[in-house]
Amino acid sequence: SQGRRTIDLLAQAEGVELVCLFSPEHGLGGDRDEKIGNSVDQPTGLPIYSLYGQDRRPRPEWLAQVDTVVFDIQDSGCRFYTYISTLKAVLETAPRVVVLDRPNPLGGELVDGWLAEQFDFIACAPIPLVHGMTVGELAQLFHQSIGTELVVVKMEGWRRSMTFEQTGLTWVNPSPNLRSTTACHLYPAIGLLEWANLSVGRGTDAPFERLGAPWIGDQRQLAWRLNMLQLPGLRFVPIRFTPGGSVFAGQECGGVEVVLTDRQALRPALAGLRIAWLLAELYPEHFMVEKMSRHVANAAVLDSIKSGPDQGLWRASLDQFLQDRQKALLY
Repeated sequence: SQGRRTIDLLAQAEGVELVCLFSPEHGLGGDRDEKIGNSVDQPTGLPIYSLYGQDRRPRPEWLAQVDTVVFDIQDSGCRFYTYISTLKAVLETAPRVVVLDRPNPLGGELVDGWLAEQFDFIACAPIPLVHGMTVGELAQLFHQSIGTELVVVKMEGWRRSMTFEQTGLTWVNPSPNLRSTTACHLYPAIGLLEWANLSVGRGTDAPFERLGAPWIGDQRQLAWRLNMLQLPGLRFVPIRFTPGGSVFAGQECGGVEVVLTDRQALRPALAGLRIAWLLAELYPEHFMVEKMSRHVANAAVLDSIKSGPDQGLWRASLDQFLQDRQKALLY
């Protein structure tokens, strides 16, 4: 679209009548970081209905004059990123959905982690932590149990092995704290930890590329212990930082810089669990494993953090998912 909004292209297209707009968690531009109410799009004058306010799905009255909803949102490739929950909610409510497909920033080959078994807005379906699917493919997968009419407009030239850089597309932050492809690759592992009384770098210049807390006194010991885990694709450097907002705002934190050394080697699901296991062992009075429950969305996997994560817990269910996933792939 050469930097033009899909909204404006559709508004100018012959045979198309735009009647309203729907915004996901971070607003139409992906630049908002708080709950958003309904508003008006100034360039078009159209009402914007928030799907991340009081309502998490379109109301019937909003859809009364709508025959097609166009979904054109960049996903992160991680299960607990809420845009795919919004996609599923739209599929469950709209009469017809057209998905304009976009690349998965994590690529289309890596499928990693356990399946969600406890469902809410950050775990909308029994899919793994890293699903290796585009939003169009996820729509196809969700559509298998939903009766709405679905059209997916496929990408041209995208291959599953592509990095985002290889697509030639300009990186546009899908949300305020995913500021690079590096952050996107680290997000499934580091994002798992963020409700467990830990800063994951929100409120700094490197969200999801660092972690820490005021109760971590010796950051060098933490970095050494994390590096001893020999997590593929990751290296840890001791730092101290003070978040300007979010968790521990204004408080100096001991912690580590999370350095992504090899995207291909990284296995974010096990990495996130192993980091959590070590934090729980080193700081049992402070690191709150139970607060990870919504992100983990699987009771057996959550329990395994204290005893030592084991990929055997999810191998069989992941194999079954891979078979189901195959039917929905478009590339």
